[in-house]
Amino acid sequence: MRSMWPMMPPGITLSCSARCGIAPLVYPQCVEPGLIEVVVEIPRGSRNKYELDKERGVLVLDRVLYSSVHYPTDYGFIAGTLALDGDALDALVVVDEPTFPGCHVMARPIGVLDMRDEKGPDQKILAVPVGDPRFASIRDLHDIDQHWLREIENFFQTYKALEDKWTDVVGWEDATVAAQVIRQARELHDHGMEGSDLP
Repeated sequence: MRSMWPMMPPGITLSCSARCGIAPLVYPQCVEPGLIEVVVEIPRGSRNKYELDKERGVLVLDRVLYSSVHYPTDYGFIAGTLALDGDALDALVVVDEPTFPGCHVMARPIGVLDMRDEKGPDQKILAVPVGDPRFASIRDLHDIDQHWLREIENFFQTYKALEDKWTDVVGWEDATVAAQVIRQARELHDHGMEGSDLP
């Protein structure tokens, strides 16, 4: 039977195995030192907020953003990590062309965005894809066009404005701090979540 995937419209609920041909959301590959494996939930330019349903192992449409804004980067989580909020560590991947929900991207972390919202402190790792030679020289925040950072700040400062929720962008920290945050999240995942279904 011919695959239905090429004919499916955007916004439909799909398993990651259907998107990628595999189901590796829970089990990350071994990655080289200094790199991370980001599982994309939301592609750049989208207003659809997809999230991983951990119990079923599928990506679902959580909501469409109320505000007239769209994600400035690919957005997802780092496989094999656990943040203090109980979810995998959030990650932003700067891309010229968006990927797709469920895509795994090997990336180099270059910084971390510190935020707060109604649930408490929130950290998001900023990274660049290692598969794009145009980002090969970008190793830290000072290497990237600063307008990217302003766009990202503005998005997260305003994207919940029409949902009666608040966010506060505290600021950026460099690649060294990002590496520390990632290491702690990996340790928390490895030592505290044996047998868990968290990614």
